[in-house]
Amino acid sequence: MGCWSAMAGKTRKSSTDDPLAPVTLAVGQEGLLLDRAVREVVDAARAADADTDVRELAPADLRPGTLAELTSPSLFAERKVVVVRDAQDVAADTVKDVKAYLASPAEEITLVLVHAGGAKGKGLLDAARKAGAREVACPKMTKPADRQAFVRAEFRAVGRSATPEACQALVEILGSDLRELASACSQLTADVEGTIDEAVVARYYSGRAEASSFTIADRAVEGRLPEALEALRWSLSTGVAPVLVTSALAQGVRGVGKLLSPPRGMRPGDLARELGMPPWKVDRVRQQARGWSADGVSVALRAVAEADAAVKGGGDDPEYALEKAVMVVARAARSR
Repeated sequence: MGCWSAMAGKTRKSSTDDPLAPVTLAVGQEGLLLDRAVREVVDAARAADADTDVRELAPADLRPGTLAELTSPSLFAERKVVVVRDAQDVAADTVKDVKAYLASPAEEITLVLVHAGGAKGKGLLDAARKAGAREVACPKMTKPADRQAFVRAEFRAVGRSATPEACQALVEILGSDLRELASACSQLTADVEGTIDEAVVARYYSGRAEASSFTIADRAVEGRLPEALEALRWSLSTGVAPVLVTSALAQGVRGVGKLLSPPRGMRPGDLARELGMPPWKVDRVRQQARGWSADGVSVALRAVAEADAAVKGGGDDPEYALEKAVMVVARAARSR
């Protein structure tokens, strides 16, 4: 399956969708998506020729002359896939070889350049694009909304449906690791018939759901202090990293802050896009924001920032810092 684009909701490629194009450029920092982009090419090559030779190279393996040796014509005209990982780190003297190859790629050879994007190694990136390389975007998914869209796409790819609440629950429970999210989607589709809903997810991941940092944040921003503290203590006892808790608290409080002063005259769909949330999540945060004031948001954010500094080494007792932050957030939820 091709690499998924968080922005478009589908794989973004260049003008050719042929995975056996002479050169494929996989760009981004999302490991799972980069691996899928490589696997798509390898699978297509082996479908065309089961004896395809696959060579994976790190920058240290690629010296002047190495690429020319790997791509030189063979007596047996064998198909070959050459994958260069971390192409942004290829040494300058070897970049010249790669650029020369891009100008005249060999037949029966597919070159895959895996590049992080950004300024480092941009010359090679630009050269590959100018040469007409097939490009697959594999952006890092930093927003929960992007990861939820990824989960939906995983289910759709195998012809299954899941409710928005189920997708949200999976992201909240399992966090930002796309490999784990993909594995969970695969497991659920194998074990469950019909539509996958929030109840199914809760049944499969009940223990982790209780330990979820987002469960702590939800209870705190709703002003439900006893439940928030209970979830926090359970979470810490099961090994959840304190920094994930402060991150979830910050996200929850910021979401409330955005809903307190939303842009005027915006339709629900436009508001959701402006806030980076799915429409149903806007409704949920709007309910959470009912007891909040602007001053309460400011106080809560300061408390979360202090806790974050404490859990990252600035304090002696991270657990105490987290409990204090949760208490401040829960009290701020009744500040109006």
